[in-house]
Amino acid sequence: MTTIDEIYRYIDGFAPFRTALSFDNVGLLVGSGETPVRRVLLALDITAEVVAEAAETDCQLIISHHPVIFQPVRRLSAESVPYRLAQAGIAALCAHTNLDLSPEGVNTALAAALALQDVRALCWHTPECGGGQLAYAVCGVLEQADTPREFATYVKLALSCEGVRWIEGKKPVKSVALCSGAGGDMVFEAAAQGIDAFVTGEIKHHELLAAREAGLTVVDAGHLKTEN
Repeated sequence: MTTIDEIYRYIDGFAPFRTALSFDNVGLLVGSGETPVRRVLLALDITAEVVAEAAETDCQLIISHHPVIFQPVRRLSAESVPYRLAQAGIAALCAHTNLDLSPEGVNTALAAALALQDVRALCWHTPECGGGQLAYAVCGVLEQADTPREFATYVKLALSCEGVRWIEGKKPVKSVALCSGAGGDMVFEAAAQGIDAFVTGEIKHHELLAAREAGLTVVDAGHLKTEN
């Protein structure tokens, strides 16, 4: 029977855990690698409801994008998610920024969801452990140019968003940069490279102002929808 260690090695083969950003907490965060696994539940976040579903469906492992333990644990209440996992005997394997940076990861999937062509790295990240450069954010081109409003509507529909937050740039949108999740800091690089539009899941006020000044269309589609 497959073990958690075997699943870990499989994910590590295309999204090496050692390439995660320094602030991150990835890998097997709850449980033992020797545990045999029959059923796995996949989730973006491990919540109490996700743990309950995993228990009800006899899953031995939850694989999530966001780490179930991010900050140091100073107190473990019975209502906390890590406690619930341990109580139910369910392991947690989390692949976060290592999956974002992977050529087969989240940003690549987001670019595909928006049907971008000629996708390339917008900027590079060099892991502290070495092993080459990885794309921190990517960019590509649309099949045909849209107006900024048409593009914002296109993103909304392509990602099944109830709504998006956006600002209108000064030119038609043909080239698009993106960074899934909280990638608003990449707006400066997108503007510097003359990109027409930038898509992310979270962006701060001063970053929106900088984009407006640069004439860059920005679409904030939400953290969940840009990573789902």
